Amino acid sequence: MLYDLARALMFKLDPEKAHEMALGSLSLCSSLGLDRMLKAPEHSTPVEVMGIRFPNPVGLAAGLDKNGSAVDGLAAMGFGFVEVGTVTPRPQAGNPKPRLFRLPEHRAIINRMGFNNDGVDQLLVNLERSRYRGVLGINIGKNKDTPNNKANDDYLLCLRKVYDRASYITVNVSSPNTPGLRTLQFGESLNSLLDALKTEQARLTRVYGRYVPIAVKIAPDMNEEEFGLVAGSLKTYEMDAVIATNTTLSREGVEDSPLAKEAGGLSGEPVRQFSNTAIRSLSKELGGALPIIGVGGICEGFDAAEKIEAGASLVQIYTGFIYGGPALVRDAVREIAMLNSAKR
Repeated sequence: MLYDLARALMFKLDPEKAHEMALGSLSLCSSLGLDRMLKAPEHSTPVEVMGIRFPNPVGLAAGLDKNGSAVDGLAAMGFGFVEVGTVTPRPQAGNPKPRLFRLPEHRAIINRMGFNNDGVDQLLVNLERSRYRGVLGINIGKNKDTPNNKANDDYLLCLRKVYDRASYITVNVSSPNTPGLRTLQFGESLNSLLDALKTEQARLTRVYGRYVPIAVKIAPDMNEEEFGLVAGSLKTYEMDAVIATNTTLSREGVEDSPLAKEAGGLSGEPVRQFSNTAIRSLSKELGGALPIIGVGGICEGFDAAEKIEAGASLVQIYTGFIYGGPALVRDAVREIAMLNSAKR
């Protein structure tokens, strides 16, 4: 009820201003020690994935807290894990505003943010201030002005910097809002990147005495053959997980919206089936070689269980959380637990 009231007030504001205000409020609550008052009931349904014990299988997707400034407050919402970022080596402003659009009639969002963030060094400063010691994913990307033939350097720099702070690291090669980024998902570009990441991961494991898994986040806008090629590369280079999926360039399901022609990635309910198709394809191609983290269109608890049924081991929510709040986390955990119980 409180969340419904807060959402009604926030939805009267410009989407990006509301986003910044919400994160600022959560950060302030944390600094004053008030985030404990926001704390949702514990949802303890532990699961082990990538060698990590997750308190429950429902996480917060990257993008909501790019700079890790509100981790404590967000973690209090009942998530089993929190992913921050996407963060780049250097700070960047992102794309021109307006760049964030709500489609409430479709429980959807279009964004063309463009990896706006304060840079990896500031992210680490913010995380140092955090009290959160749960499972933390850090999502890394490349700067917009870094050419694709130098992209590996950006990813490796971020990998080195965040390695000792992360529970796992996500490599974002699938945002539609950085020109040319999605070409890194295919062929020699992908193989070169994965090879470099695995080599550096092995070195960092020796340096820190700790193995930090690496996940790769992919786009939904592929056909079955392309999913197969990506899965082949992920298996060849022994990646630790795949996150399926990022936002879509499709406007299927929102054609009637006056905002449908806005450029950017579409997230929320209309992406649900795109994501599920990707998960099923990957599950078939991977054959259990590595786990899948399902993202996209989770707006009800059932949607989360549906992704587990399709082949995911964990799920993440973002847009559904904007519309549904902490109740969605609780419902998603419950529906997944019921599904797993029915299987036993």
